[in-house]
Amino acid sequence: MSRSKPNWPLITETNPKSPISEAYRILRTNIDFSNLEEEIRTLMVTSTKMNEGKSTTSANIAVTYAQSNKKVLLIDADMRKPTQHQLFRVSNQVGLTSVLSNQKEWEAAIQTTSVSGLSILPAGPVPPNPSEMLASKRMDQLLEKMKERYDIIIVDTPPIMVVTDAQIVASKSDGVVLVIDSGTVKKEAAIKAKASLEHVKARILGVVLNKIKRSSSEGYLYYYQ
Repeated sequence: MSRSKPNWPLITETNPKSPISEAYRILRTNIDFSNLEEEIRTLMVTSTKMNEGKSTTSANIAVTYAQSNKKVLLIDADMRKPTQHQLFRVSNQVGLTSVLSNQKEWEAAIQTTSVSGLSILPAGPVPPNPSEMLASKRMDQLLEKMKERYDIIIVDTPPIMVVTDAQIVASKSDGVVLVIDSGTVKKEAAIKAKASLEHVKARILGVVLNKIKRSSSEGYLYYYQ
């Protein structure tokens, strides 16, 4: 698969001086300062439903951390509808599912990206039992081993209201960012998503309000609350 420059959703890489890129850097800073006593090492990103921009947000957060001289690993844990391999133009033949099913060592499944300091573990082939794989002890062990090598691990998961995968990963993460499409998601759905995360004692670091138009030239803006 081509290893050319990432496509437009990676605006922090293609246009780092844009207002949207600056908003991502502000988000990164807010995450870092969310708890000065305990460093965030594993960060999960999810949404209430599909097509809210969680994967794009995950990718751009990962890029901004790499740009701040952090060693970053981005994991695509959305095994049902993976997209990170498309954003970064890497192969998805081997990935997280290959590692959790003991078909591949995790070091061999990780791929480099065009962004210095940023590596990616794609989702891999779609498995029959994603939730069970994410809930396994092997997943716990995998995250602990990865924390020895990377400064921060960003995990892109399925939407919280669609399947249980996000709740499972949230319980294993230091913090969670919830992405909400400001134009389509109702307040009740956002409240339910928050409650689902709180049910597993997830630490919600903030909410990204996505797809807020300020002008046709600036496009989508992202806000942290």
